[in-house]
Amino acid sequence: MAPESQQTDRYISFSGIACDANADKLVAILEHHLSDQHGGNEWVNYFQKKRAEQTRMGGDNLHFIGNQLNPLFEYFQACGDEEADALLYQIEQECL
Repeated sequence: MAPESQQTDRYISFSGIACDANADKLVAILEHHLSDQHGGNEWVNYFQKKRAEQTRMGGDNLHFIGNQLNPLFEYFQACGDEEADALLYQIEQECL
């Protein structure tokens, strides 16, 4: 992770930006919420279907997040998970 005094800029370089690690962390948070059935069956079914598509197509977690950005923001807000919401915003700003 980049030192706090170091500014990151995705348009200059992805160096120092933990895009894959942050994407993996966010998907782990998502999986935890889904396994606990947060958000109800509609959200759980939606993301289970999208994760299965990701696996079938061989996409990584960063690609998944990029494709599901708006639903993920809505889902984490519905779950009241401010940490996940902040991490998702960070990924959007730094990596997508």
